[in-house]
Amino acid sequence: MSDQLNTEYFNNPVFQSLKDISGFYQSLSFGTFSWVQQGLEKTINIDSYAFSSIQGTLESIELVLSKGKINDAFALLRKYFDSVVINIYTSLYLSDHFSIENFVFMQINDWKNGKAKLPKTGEMTQYIVNSDSLAHITKHIDADTKYKEIRDRCNDHMHYNYFLTFAYNDANITLPNRTEYLNLINSDLKNIFVLHFVYEFSVCPHYMMSSDYSDYMDVGQTPPENSEYWVAPYIQKAFENYVKKVDPRLSEEFRNHTRMELQ
Repeated sequence: MSDQLNTEYFNNPVFQSLKDISGFYQSLSFGTFSWVQQGLEKTINIDSYAFSSIQGTLESIELVLSKGKINDAFALLRKYFDSVVINIYTSLYLSDHFSIENFVFMQINDWKNGKAKLPKTGEMTQYIVNSDSLAHITKHIDADTKYKEIRDRCNDHMHYNYFLTFAYNDANITLPNRTEYLNLINSDLKNIFVLHFVYEFSVCPHYMMSSDYSDYMDVGQTPPENSEYWVAPYIQKAFENYVKKVDPRLSEEFRNHTRMELQ
């Protein structure tokens, strides 16, 4: 092991954040698998697969960081960011266009079937930020430049915009600010997660639902009143440990606009 990858390196909070958030997506993928997704010709839930794919990307970030490949970690972080934009866009597009008369949305359906590409990331982002239904979230996000800074930082590493980015993929080079870069990855990771949480659950609030309602139905009992608004424990935990701590103002705005019973 390189002398640069010492106890201090592996005790950095980024490793715990990656485990927590990766576990969240694993639970979310399992919890949404059985939801029927309106607007597609087959009943598979593409969001469930998106969540498990994101879980894999976060596991990859943890793996390359364990080898000291900070440059690769930033490149994968941009992949995570792109996956978040795609997931929000497809969920929003299906929600915006669903009707009985227009049951199959060819753009998303063809993408799912490998017949067509989605719009470029910038176009999908504009579709999201121009959505009236998400304006209460976007107004807070637009007031901060951090998401542009995150993407720029990831792009610098992805495209080697500066020579120094080569050095951050070599665990044997002495870099006095290696910990600073781990802290940046941790901060960027959590901010992207918050972005995904508040946007995706604004479009699909039912994804937060606990299993209690369906559990009562499965045994032939009447579910408690308003139990359809109860949230799964892992959702509540992520909201408390990450969303509320990272961006208290945005978390409160989100909670005020959802009927789900987040604490």
